[in-house]
Amino acid sequence: MYQRTKKYQRKSKFTKLGIMLGTSLLTIAATTNSYAEGYPERPIGVMVAYNPGGATDFQARIATLASAKMKDDKPISIGQPIYVTNKPGAGGRKGWNWFADKAPKDGYMMAAYNVPHFIAQSIVYDTKYNINNLEPVGNWGADPAVLIVGKDSPFNTVADLVAFAKENPGKITVSGAGKFVGHHIAHLQLAKAAGIDIKYVPGKGGVGAMKLVKGGQVKAGFNNLSDAARASEDIKILAVADLERHSFLPDVPTLKESGIDVDNSSVNFRGLMVPKGTPQDVIDYLAKSVPVMFEDSKTIGKMKQTNSPVKIMSRDEVVAMWAERQTALSALLEGLK
Repeated sequence: MYQRTKKYQRKSKFTKLGIMLGTSLLTIAATTNSYAEGYPERPIGVMVAYNPGGATDFQARIATLASAKMKDDKPISIGQPIYVTNKPGAGGRKGWNWFADKAPKDGYMMAAYNVPHFIAQSIVYDTKYNINNLEPVGNWGADPAVLIVGKDSPFNTVADLVAFAKENPGKITVSGAGKFVGHHIAHLQLAKAAGIDIKYVPGKGGVGAMKLVKGGQVKAGFNNLSDAARASEDIKILAVADLERHSFLPDVPTLKESGIDVDNSSVNFRGLMVPKGTPQDVIDYLAKSVPVMFEDSKTIGKMKQTNSPVKIMSRDEVVAMWAERQTALSALLEGLK
């Protein structure tokens, strides 16, 4: 009788514990579900780690135009307006360090990412961000780097620039948006593939780098295809750092076509992300909603009007792309630093 009582008591305790745990789990699930159902209740911010007016900034503003669209009182995409806040500095590092370390993890502050920029920087520098503490929710574009010179430059082809660089080591200066961004990677690849000694000059973002070329402070530059296409009356575009020509610049050859064996490692993928620690149901909601926002017909039209290459990718596709670029850039930068 005594043993049966003890056994019953133990069973009773475990039963009560199971009920308590089950109730707790149901409470957590209910809280999580209610959070998802109520989200978003107010405007959502997007942190851009570059200056206003650059390609990432204005594309982020275009790409998020459809965020508050509704139909039959239901959101077509996110269901709230999006505002942009700029935190430029150090080629994006200032803003992304803040985002990974201090941004709220409630779904009300996203950030625009740039790949290869943030991945390359996390490999080379001691940053607070990397692919493991950021969560992508969708990609809107893929903007190749292009090699540009001033309108009055004596260089009309890549061959002209390379020939001068070989005869005058260290005399060619090349601007870009910052260190270990796509422009810098394209510069390093060009120097290695062509066997030339050229100096990299970081500008204050893509806008600052473009000004250095237009003003003649540097002999050449790498910049975004989108920015260069809009400024084509003031510069000469010598080549595209991609695997094939682009429809916005059909007459401009690739570096590979120009005899320089450079791949597409510097192509600038742009999209939106949240910090790790954001509730999974919020990530899921954004992963479902953000690509829909990017697919809006007016948004696509404005992107094309501004020569902004569109490449819409889902969260899963971006996660895979980030992992692939992490591996490729680790190997590439080991040989280029």
